[in-house]
Amino acid sequence: MAGVPQGLKGRSFTRVAAWSRDELETLLDLADELKAERARRRELRVLPGRTIGLIFHKPSTRTRVAFEVGIAELGGMALFLPAGELQLARGESYRDTALVLSRFLSALMIRTFDQEEVEEFAEHAAIPVINGLTDESHPLQALADAMTLRERFGELSGIRLAYVGDGNNVCHSLMRIAARFGMVFAAATPPGYEPDPAFVDAAMEDARANGGSIELGTDSREAVRGAHAVYTDVWASMGQDDDRARRLKDLQPYRVDAQLLALAAPDAMALHCLPAHVGEEIAADVLYGPRCLAWEQAENRLHTQKALMALVIR
Repeated sequence: MAGVPQGLKGRSFTRVAAWSRDELETLLDLADELKAERARRRELRVLPGRTIGLIFHKPSTRTRVAFEVGIAELGGMALFLPAGELQLARGESYRDTALVLSRFLSALMIRTFDQEEVEEFAEHAAIPVINGLTDESHPLQALADAMTLRERFGELSGIRLAYVGDGNNVCHSLMRIAARFGMVFAAATPPGYEPDPAFVDAAMEDARANGGSIELGTDSREAVRGAHAVYTDVWASMGQDDDRARRLKDLQPYRVDAQLLALAAPDAMALHCLPAHVGEEIAADVLYGPRCLAWEQAENRLHTQKALMALVIR
């Protein structure tokens, strides 16, 4: 593997929009290289002696395992920090926690509810801060999605990517990375479930600058028609269980099944960030069928998170 580029050392990754297209492309190129080297069983211990803290306010499978495995493979040490066991739970400020943890750690990942918590940590920390998920955005998932699409289709520019369902945090970050790389992003959501207008406006401006476009509507069939990839996510995310019955009723017409996928391009693939509720947002024969990339997306969380850490940790 060639030497890791040095230009991003010390940078935080709090949202997709914080990085340019060229910077994101550098990360994806490195992720491809790390994936190939891992397949060859080559050890690439580029972070020896580094300790990376992982603060979790929310449960996690892919984020936690990808970080812990990735950190070990890069020669560092992961420190799992359940938020309820930190002084944060007793009212210590984000600022004070960031200042203290900067004295111990080489980087910090936070998986939480409020985007402002991540931004405040990044403002006051002297180490890179990585957004592991908030209610507003999921930039780590967007990196893995972009890697997966590029692996499948060879390039990202010009791909028609349809997103159907709830205009949530995954939709926000996916829309922004699609805009960064000049994709055609078509989202179909029920009334009242639209993505945040601020995200849409920013993504539209970004898409115009990069030769892509953003399309919004309520008709899943129109969004999917001719698409290269069809993406969905759970209909009731963490913290929305009290509203689950209404959400399932409203979103039922947006299920990704064989009939909907048939409207896409002949070689179109289904994507899902997982965990999936089979029979709700995605049919079993699609999720476990030959036209689904969900498992590649999950694996690529490891490679993109390793690339991110290799790029930003000093």
